[in-house]
Amino acid sequence: MSSHIKLWDAPLRIFHWTFAVAVVAAITTGWLGGGLMIWHGRLGLLVLGLLVFRLLWGFVGSTYARWSRILGAAFGVKSYLQGNWQEAGHNPLGALSVLAMLGLVGFQVISGLMATDDIAFKGPLYALVSSDTGSWLTGLHRQAKWLLVGFIGLHLAAIAWYTLVRRKPLVGAMIKGRARREYPAQRDARGGSLLAAVLIVLLAVGTVWGVQSAAGWVAPPPAAAAPTLDW
Repeated sequence: MSSHIKLWDAPLRIFHWTFAVAVVAAITTGWLGGGLMIWHGRLGLLVLGLLVFRLLWGFVGSTYARWSRILGAAFGVKSYLQGNWQEAGHNPLGALSVLAMLGLVGFQVISGLMATDDIAFKGPLYALVSSDTGSWLTGLHRQAKWLLVGFIGLHLAAIAWYTLVRRKPLVGAMIKGRARREYPAQRDARGGSLLAAVLIVLLAVGTVWGVQSAAGWVAPPPAAAAPTLDW
């Protein structure tokens, strides 16, 4: 029996690192504002596409990327705290962290689609809501960033603790896709075909395109030009 198991599939690993970079870049450009707001919006759309990919990959990805596994782990906190957790993949606290992170970022993306800075940026769906609703969502978007920043800090601290204290190379596993087998019952991940990943990427791209185009689809037609009089 090998001392290591296949843990994280390649599409999930690509998603993870792209998501991390895109979220940090979106926070940074939004914080700096000014001319970078156009990039803040573009990065927000990239994160939207990544979230769509992750949502769908949770149904067709490999073993430890699936929602059934993550949600199952999230209900195992008692077992984990009692020292009885022997499953590979996310432990219960890690599963809860994944759900919280995706939920927070998802809220930021959705609210950002309908937000405005009242200067140079309007979300692609801003025209679909009233000005009061847009202002309300803009306020929530700005306030929730602090919660997201705090949670990212907590996430990094947890990774450092598991790496330095528990001696579990979480970062290495997310880079290489393999992890040390800690219990005999742990098995290699299965599933998650390349074809499924390509199809989901196309669906994610289509979703982003649809969001960008939605306001134009429902916008009223331009007013007819006034007739000219020939004398």
